[in-house]
Amino acid sequence: MEDKKTKVLIIGSGPAGFTAGIYASRANLRPILFEGEQPGGQLTQTTEIENFPGYPDGVQGMQMMNELRDQAVRFGTQVLSRTITEVHFSERPFRCTDDRGEVYTAETVIICTGASAKYLGLPDEEKYRGLGVSACATCDGFFYRKKDVAVVGGGDTACEEALYLSTLCRKVYMIVRKDYLRASKVMRQRVMDKENIEILFRCNTVGLFGEDGVEGARIVRDMGTELEERFDIAIEGFFLAIGHKPNTDIFKGQIEVDELGYIKTEAPYTSTNVPGVFAAGDCADPIYRQAVTSAGTGCRAALDAERFLVDHNIL
Repeated sequence: MEDKKTKVLIIGSGPAGFTAGIYASRANLRPILFEGEQPGGQLTQTTEIENFPGYPDGVQGMQMMNELRDQAVRFGTQVLSRTITEVHFSERPFRCTDDRGEVYTAETVIICTGASAKYLGLPDEEKYRGLGVSACATCDGFFYRKKDVAVVGGGDTACEEALYLSTLCRKVYMIVRKDYLRASKVMRQRVMDKENIEILFRCNTVGLFGEDGVEGARIVRDMGTELEERFDIAIEGFFLAIGHKPNTDIFKGQIEVDELGYIKTEAPYTSTNVPGVFAAGDCADPIYRQAVTSAGTGCRAALDAERFLVDHNIL
């Protein structure tokens, strides 16, 4: 079977991937985009999005991603509902194999595989996803104004999420497994100083409950000890802040990643350590993780890829 060839191969969808597709196709580069295992990315599991420019009345996550996809296709992006399972960046052109065993060769590759939020593994998390369970306070906190919510985690991210929610919500519980916060000293103090944040130390969440959405969480303090205590808290929002895992496993050994697996890029560009390979979106962003910032880096990656092709007389 003959390899299929392209000047730009985009791995992953979501705001970064589709925006890269829009820009690359408008530059007449005829990109091929592989949607991956979760077409549209994490936002397809989000209900209403209110903080993406251009939607003054908000938009459903699935609708927005479908519209971005349609826009990329309109300009000439070939979108494939497949997953890239293997890459070889040590030879040029790059070789990428999909889940059907078909091989694609590409002069440039843009990686937009995103990151996955870590969850506790409770069945209730899936049951109430989009109905009170969230992994992004900045994205969804607005929906819980003047309500009681909980944040799971004890690191800097959890403290940042709790502090942000404390400006919107009536009360914020922090559910922390240990008897201390792992966060930096300044973040710990800020949380302690907030009157509407209550920290539940030595506590684990074992379940959620509610009729049409989250109405409370079932908590166990000192689990597995003689001091074990079980109680419920009344909340309407349950925010996970125990970290994200970048979806970059297939690239390890091919390009440089940091200790957490995020792809290293050569700021201010989206270039990786392999010339011709670029990264955009959450797979290269452990800090912001917003749809609009992902879209921005997708744009930048497409422009960087076009410039690379021009500089190397490949166009």
